[in-house]
Amino acid sequence: MALLKIRRFPDPVLKETAAPVENINGDLAGFLDSMVQTMYAAPGVGLAAPQVGDSRRIIVLDTDHEEPGKKLLKLINPEIVETHGEVIWEEGCLSVVDFTADVKRAAQVLVRAWTLDQKQIEIEADDLLAVALQHEIDHLNGTLFIDHLSRIKRELYKRKVKKMIKEGTLDKAHSPAVLI
Repeated sequence: MALLKIRRFPDPVLKETAAPVENINGDLAGFLDSMVQTMYAAPGVGLAAPQVGDSRRIIVLDTDHEEPGKKLLKLINPEIVETHGEVIWEEGCLSVVDFTADVKRAAQVLVRAWTLDQKQIEIEADDLLAVALQHEIDHLNGTLFIDHLSRIKRELYKRKVKKMIKEGTLDKAHSPAVLI
């Protein structure tokens, strides 16, 4: 296991659609463990493979930072199959540094995915888990949470990032909170 480098906006890999995992085998276990270790170290609630430069449809999540590992999910080829209601949730992202914003999401989701044991599972989620699942699955589709914001808010953030790149501070920037 090793910490992986988290890609940051405007890295083009974050805008690419991830490919489905064709073969679930032991080779994925080590990569998933590295993703989990990276997520906890960041610290984050979730991490999608594209955020660490891997173009496969894989996510890890843990919404319980009181007891890390207790609610840990390692999901392969996750897909949202049902949504209900709406919720506004303040989101941040490990790949979108130094920025949070309110995002409208489905209040409840049903997600279907595969596990490392090659079992298909369904997860009914609400609250933080529903938001985190949607956020991470968005990453697999090349969508960042800032893509859900108004054009004006996105442009303001893009200007901020350009300034950080120019000043050489983008790689040093982080948010103090635990992020999705």
